[in-house]
Amino acid sequence: MTHSELELQLDAYLDGELASRDAREFEAHLKECRECARLHDARVALGTAIRAEVPALRAPDELRTRVRAALRSAAGNPVTRRPLPLGGRWLALAASVALVAVGSWRLGSNRAAGEALSEQVLTSHVRSLMPGHLTDVVSSDQHTVKPWFNGKLDFSPAVYDFAGRGYPLIGGRLDYLGGRPVAALVYGRRQHLINVFLWPAAQGPVRDPGETMRRGYHLLHWRTSEYTYWVVSDLGLAELREFAQLVREADSMASRPTAH
Repeated sequence: MTHSELELQLDAYLDGELASRDAREFEAHLKECRECARLHDARVALGTAIRAEVPALRAPDELRTRVRAALRSAAGNPVTRRPLPLGGRWLALAASVALVAVGSWRLGSNRAAGEALSEQVLTSHVRSLMPGHLTDVVSSDQHTVKPWFNGKLDFSPAVYDFAGRGYPLIGGRLDYLGGRPVAALVYGRRQHLINVFLWPAAQGPVRDPGETMRRGYHLLHWRTSEYTYWVVSDLGLAELREFAQLVREADSMASRPTAH
C-alpha cells in the first residue's frame, strides 16, 4: 500500500471502519512515517476539540415518547382503517419517521443556537474584564451614555441608572453577538461588575427570564416587546435577579404611554 493510499484511509481508521489487517498495516505505517503520525495526531486533536465545544443534542423525553408512539402507530394495522399494502405501510412509516426527524432537527438546531449564543455572551463578558476592554464611554450619567450610541448602532438602547438601589451605571461599549452589533452597558455592585447586553427583539412572544450558569458566572436572559436582554455577572444569583427585575420594571415604566 502506497503512502498516499494510507493517508486516504486515515478517516476510516479513526472511525474504526478498517478491517483488522488493514488497521494493523496502518498502525505499522504510523510508527515509521512522521508525516502521517503528525496528521493522525492533528485529526485526533480536532475531533477532541469539536466534542468538547459542540453541545451534545439529546431529544427531550416528550419527543422520544412521541417518536416511539408514531413508530408503533405506523407499524401497526388499526382495524378502523383500510389495510394498506405492504409497500404503503412502509411508506407511511418512512413518512412518520421523516416528520419526526425534521422536528428533532429543528429542536436540536434551536437548542444548539441558544447554547452558542450564551457562550458568546459569556466570552464577551470575560473579555470585558481584561484591562482596557470594559467601556468605550465612561460615565455614571445615563444621559451621557445613551447619546454616545447614536450613529453607532441601528437602534437606541434603553439606558437606566440604579445608583439609588446600589447598582450604579459605570459606562457602555459596543459589542458583537449573534452576528450583529449590540449595546453593552456596565453596572457595578460593590466589587462586582455586571454586563447588560441588549439588541432589538425579533418578532415573537415576550419571554420571562431564563437562567444559566457557566464557569462560575450567572447568565440571565429575557425578551420584551422591544429588546432581547442578556445579563452576566459573578454576583450572587439573588442580587442579580434583583438587578434584572429593576431593568424590567424600568422598561415597563418607559413603555407606558405618557398622560396628557
